[in-house]
Amino acid sequence: MTNDEPVPGAETASSLVTISLCGDVMTGRGIDQALRHPGDSTLYEPLVRDSRQYLEMAERASGIVSIPVDDAYVWGDALEEWDRVAPDVRIINLETSITRSNDYWLAKDVHYRMNPANIGCLLAAHLDCCSLANNHVLDWGYAGLVETLDTLRAANLKCAGAGRDREEAAAPVVLEIPGQGRVVIFSVGSVTSGIPRTWAAGDDCPGTNLLEDLSADDCRRICGHIARVKRDGDIVVLSIHWGGNWGYDISSTRQQFAHRLIDDAGVDVVYGHSSHHVQGIEVYRQRLILYGCGDFLDDYEGIPGYEEFRDDLGLLYFATVDPATGTLVRLHMMPTQVRRLSVRRAGKADAQWLADTLSRESLPFGVSAEMAADGSLSLRWHMPPSAR
Repeated sequence: MTNDEPVPGAETASSLVTISLCGDVMTGRGIDQALRHPGDSTLYEPLVRDSRQYLEMAERASGIVSIPVDDAYVWGDALEEWDRVAPDVRIINLETSITRSNDYWLAKDVHYRMNPANIGCLLAAHLDCCSLANNHVLDWGYAGLVETLDTLRAANLKCAGAGRDREEAAAPVVLEIPGQGRVVIFSVGSVTSGIPRTWAAGDDCPGTNLLEDLSADDCRRICGHIARVKRDGDIVVLSIHWGGNWGYDISSTRQQFAHRLIDDAGVDVVYGHSSHHVQGIEVYRQRLILYGCGDFLDDYEGIPGYEEFRDDLGLLYFATVDPATGTLVRLHMMPTQVRRLSVRRAGKADAQWLADTLSRESLPFGVSAEMAADGSLSLRWHMPPSAR
């Protein structure tokens, strides 16, 4: 049995909930410089000292960017796809500090920031939640994190995964979907993604919702947070920043932790990110596990290295879930490519490359990706006998 047949027990289409997810979103550096209110371009990287150089590299790679661009420009074709699919919830992993702070983190070589005056860039995408538990939210120090939180709050953009203290950092975003229930979003980060241990939020210290080691103890802590919030009919999404930037290997530790989140914590969608390219997908107990969503929006055009992983390609994921059971009904994906600092629909050849790569890396999980005539992808998976 595959998912192109009706899922047993699935409700009518009108009661299903569709959640939009994507890979890392980085609106700092070159993108910030292209927007209407470019901030301080000073960088403290070993090789690049001015963020305008990233804009110049993108132009050399793909063509001139007519700056300043408007707030919607960077989202490109994604805006049309969001309007067409009309998901109930839009979630991103925001890998950018929104601040004017110059207090860069000395122990890091790469620092992302966007001028708070460019917050309209995020508003243009009509986002419902920004996940912040990642390895860039504190790039510009504690003052930068607090300004990020204040800027998002002033813009009425909800966020999870970082806060002024441990309690705020662990708090979920709860979204009411009229007539369909709630989507509850938790955000956690792992040191395996490069998050410094010192970034963990404390009782009186700002920081991230940081996991220690993807252990059973970490899962029990998440279980406790979810148990205090989850109601019958809620869809629980856990955003997790984990693993390295490059490579397709899914460690047994990551897979076991994802399974624990579903078995013990009641998570319905494991939304994993950190890798600069797409990784395999698993459907476990009819729940979706995205091990690595890849990059979605950034200023990496023209940066050499790791070309075989095609980090310019990404996916806009639309997961349709039955709130009565938490099971995945379908997964539709739009292949994307960043060109001239804008998300564009990928061409057919690149879409096929993504489909082939997903199928190859998801084969151990009994999952494959299929490309439609319009270049979109859909997930196919086998339902185990025990779930029939």
